[in-house]
Amino acid sequence: MEILKSYESVRIYGEIEVPGDKSISHRSVMLGAIAEGITKVDNFLDGEDCIRTVEAFRAMGVAIENQGNTLLIDGKGIEGLLEPVKPIYFGNSGTSARLMLGLLAGLPFSTFMYGDESLTYRPMSRVMKPLSEMGATFIGRSGGDYLPIALEGTSLTGITYPLPVKSAQVKSAILLAGLHAKGKTTVIEKSKTRDHTEKMLQAFGANIRVDGNTIEIDSSHPLKATNLFIPGDISSAAFLLTAAAIIPDSTLTIKNVGLNQTRTGILNILEKMGASLEFTNEQSIGGEPIGDITIHYRPLRAITIEGDMIPSLIDEIPIIALLATQAKGTTIIRDAEELRVKETDRIHAVVDVLSSLGATIEETNDGMIIKGKAKLHGGTVSSYNDHRIAMMAVVASLITENAVTIDDLSSIAISYPSFMKDLSKLLINN
Repeated sequence: MEILKSYESVRIYGEIEVPGDKSISHRSVMLGAIAEGITKVDNFLDGEDCIRTVEAFRAMGVAIENQGNTLLIDGKGIEGLLEPVKPIYFGNSGTSARLMLGLLAGLPFSTFMYGDESLTYRPMSRVMKPLSEMGATFIGRSGGDYLPIALEGTSLTGITYPLPVKSAQVKSAILLAGLHAKGKTTVIEKSKTRDHTEKMLQAFGANIRVDGNTIEIDSSHPLKATNLFIPGDISSAAFLLTAAAIIPDSTLTIKNVGLNQTRTGILNILEKMGASLEFTNEQSIGGEPIGDITIHYRPLRAITIEGDMIPSLIDEIPIIALLATQAKGTTIIRDAEELRVKETDRIHAVVDVLSSLGATIEETNDGMIIKGKAKLHGGTVSSYNDHRIAMMAVVASLITENAVTIDDLSSIAISYPSFMKDLSKLLINN
């Protein structure tokens, strides 16, 4: 158990950099491993999830040297991967599992993959369905809906696939499979999801074309090594930004954060709710926009979050829910049913944790209803072994009247290993 004392007499002040983006870090390893030549990756997120991806490729014969937050990946091309001699363990990483299913489906060897208890119950059929249409052969629990899964690599054929769910992971798995499929592979999105895979494929020289919500790829251009810089993770930054947004007299600058428009929904929500944001030093590195964000505390107001707003902030909804407890009025979150199949059922987990701390919050089928402004009293909560729920509870403890006791904070290492240390640097006594 971890006891987080109440910090009612503090504010957030200063500047900081958050670790590299988790989504981009995963993809940098995957594409660097199947490119020809040595790829250098700076500001790589050395978190547990991303290390699972590194270990998976090491198991397939790829030499990857880790120099702090810099990786050197000695890629031999997609045909240079070797059949792993042991099952590949993905821990808690849904990104690793789903994207690797696409990457490995067309290779001429067998792969057996599994995960921890949480990942074992996350659905894989949304990926396996289009891969099966391309010719993939696999065996898994419930017909391939859940890990463990045994994948028998085979020749793939490109397809045109309208995405039935708003999922960058499904889109990415299909595009990676298209790298070694016969003919053209086309993915059509209902609304734009995070596009890190498309941008990085372009950086590695793939023959990929993006036209609105339609993405086409084929295998005509082998990937070539490149140098990458991973922007700071906006999903990690969201927890510190929220802390500054709900604690009076706070001012915080987060430097070198990714500002990709498919990920900045949290910034739009902060502005709509009344927070004061400034953006400086904006630039583009490797196709990814990056810059500094400064936030000043201002009173917040409730809003409705729904529809096309959801894909760009799906990972931030837990911390947005805490934000909403401190906004005047009633905040409604809809169309977020995807939260039910994350590391845990995040709709239920968020409502359970925040209500235990004193919030007035109601669970709905596809979201939640949050009444503010609430005075949180503290209490005992579970992290649900979910990094984003754990960090939400930590930020909540900054404004509770009494201490917050949480069962376990170890899951935070999945995405933000230095979170507690960074947060403590920014706490200033009034």
